[in-house]
Amino acid sequence: MADIDKMSPAIVKPVDRATAYAEKVAAGDFVACKPHRQACERHLRDLSRQGSSDFPYTWRPEKSERIIDFANTLTLINGKRPTQITLYGCQEFDLGVPMGWYNAHGNRRFRRKYKSVARQNGKTLENGITAAYLSGFSDYRYEKIFTVATSVKQARLAWEKARNFIIADPDLRDRFDIKDYKSYIESVRTGCTIEALSKQAGLEDGFSSIFASVDEVHQHRDNSIYKAMYDGQRSQPEALLSMITTRGFNQSNFCWEIDGLCCSILAGGVTMEDFFADIYTLDEGDDLYDPALFLKSNPMLCQTEHGIEVQLSDAATAKAMGGQELVNYMVKCQNMWSIGGEDMFTDAPTLKKCRSDLTIADFRGCACFGGIDLSSGGDLTTLALEFERDGWFFSWSISFMPRGRQKEHMLTDVAPYDQWERDGLIIVTGGKSDYKNDYGFIVSTLRQMIEFFDLKLLGIGYDPHNADGFLSQLEDFGVPLLEIRQSARFLNDGTEDVQLLMKSGKYLIDEKNELQDWSFRNARIVKNSFGEKKVDKDPKAKNRRIDPVDAAIDAHIARMKLTEAEIDYDGIMARYLAGMGMDGKADK
Repeated sequence: MADIDKMSPAIVKPVDRATAYAEKVAAGDFVACKPHRQACERHLRDLSRQGSSDFPYTWRPEKSERIIDFANTLTLINGKRPTQITLYGCQEFDLGVPMGWYNAHGNRRFRRKYKSVARQNGKTLENGITAAYLSGFSDYRYEKIFTVATSVKQARLAWEKARNFIIADPDLRDRFDIKDYKSYIESVRTGCTIEALSKQAGLEDGFSSIFASVDEVHQHRDNSIYKAMYDGQRSQPEALLSMITTRGFNQSNFCWEIDGLCCSILAGGVTMEDFFADIYTLDEGDDLYDPALFLKSNPMLCQTEHGIEVQLSDAATAKAMGGQELVNYMVKCQNMWSIGGEDMFTDAPTLKKCRSDLTIADFRGCACFGGIDLSSGGDLTTLALEFERDGWFFSWSISFMPRGRQKEHMLTDVAPYDQWERDGLIIVTGGKSDYKNDYGFIVSTLRQMIEFFDLKLLGIGYDPHNADGFLSQLEDFGVPLLEIRQSARFLNDGTEDVQLLMKSGKYLIDEKNELQDWSFRNARIVKNSFGEKKVDKDPKAKNRRIDPVDAAIDAHIARMKLTEAEIDYDGIMARYLAGMGMDGKADK
């Protein structure tokens, strides 16, 4: 194995392989799905604004090149004969970019990484490379690296990749001590260790690491493994938690949640500068069986003639048999979610149409209806305002949460509540020991918004749950109040109308309100026995909050109900009597 720090510059061509690959993808030179293209475009966009006041990060291509060079010196020993690794462009990108971006303090920018790709496309191999690299060829001393999964067998996969690289190379064998019986590797030079851990074997909190490989995230019921590893890295100025997976069959687990978050990061709906995401899948409307598209979800496997033959065989079987064989092909071979989607309130393409650069400031002096969704005592509470202009609608919202609850939710939810507080999307009230919302403060905020933007409030729709304590304060606005009963029968028309408006692109939201965007993605539709619908959260995912959606629908229903034309009973009677030849006057 060559010394990666003494390699001739002539060997390292081009100088920045990760960026060169991203440029080719963005230019359309490679077959690539939309999420992967967005990942490449994100990197290129970041390059154009690096070092600016609102983006204090710097790209250091030599750091990216170093791990790529290291990977290309390694040997694969599984199979009939040893083979030296030669990375594909997509692997150079996914390995190099997380290692090449640095913050103003001189530490790596990315602390979290999520890669989703079809099976047998080298995702575990990449984490094995990173583990071996950071343990033996970085500046760390006596730190820990973990390969983690739900089962011992799964947790050992990335660990075994690192072990096999060491076994295959005489130079590496001299640098590492392997204890296979305890899934333990130690670097002789740095003292850093690589250890396999699993929830099955009693994984607990408190494990501090500089790198954690979290394998097959779709098998995780909840975020407990993720949180144990991520929380254990909080004190490290530089660390990386790398999640790898193929999509799955269950949309109620942690993988579905984190995958949706990453899709929004790539699409620009959510800003999380410390999170690297890349997803390889088919795009909406793509032919499942078209070989020309196989590279979208299989960027490594279908680079070879053998890989294409395997994919063609699986595609033919799925097409002929259908049923579970087709579902398995879609999930495992094309990295698609196996979901019906009929219970989703909206989908990603529809939500994208609704994002707008409009803000509440654009509606200064305008009329609006309000909606207030109350929490049960001390959870997320949202105030929404809806504006109408020439047949289209704009929904604005702000949310509230007690400081004590925020602290709890930071531990249980995959949501950046602290960042949303800094962005002004959540107003966090009280101190760390406060768990109850101050509804008087919420009403006061509404009053301030009305006065500051000179708004004309026409009515308020409110959730009656816990409303007794502040109903009198709402009455002080002097506008009609509508109790929004939480039944599908009452909510059906308003819920369906918002859905249809969104599909037609006539229901807009502030593109910078990531909390509202997130809640729309979380919302599900439930129906009663009559087929009437309302919005609810997934019963298996209580921490996917939908309060901004509820408040927005409350405001819309208030508009619908409070602007219905009043029935003129006197006029109807007069016209009836006139038609009967009577003038409506009593005989004298």
